[in-house]
Amino acid sequence: MRVVLKATLDTEKSSEAIRQGKLPELIKGTMERIKPEAAYFMPDEGQRSCVFVFDMQDSSDLPSLAEPFFLQLGAKVEVSPVMNLDDLQKGLSQLG
Repeated sequence: MRVVLKATLDTEKSSEAIRQGKLPELIKGTMERIKPEAAYFMPDEGQRSCVFVFDMQDSSDLPSLAEPFFLQLGAKVEVSPVMNLDDLQKGLSQLG
């Protein structure tokens, strides 16, 4: 299922991760693991944030994806199913 994962990073913990060189490692590891179709990095409401759009094979993958953001960066993590235009059109075609 295609999902969007948004991580809003704790400023203090993410600043320390940057100083220690751990933030680039975490992002690189995440990217290699999920192979996102899109990844964006931005400030959101004054905090470092990142958004990944990717295909999650199984919901049991969620803990291993989210925990590094929680544990290392004190992040707030949100995951939501999403559709592209083809998915939307397919879904709408199934309506009575």
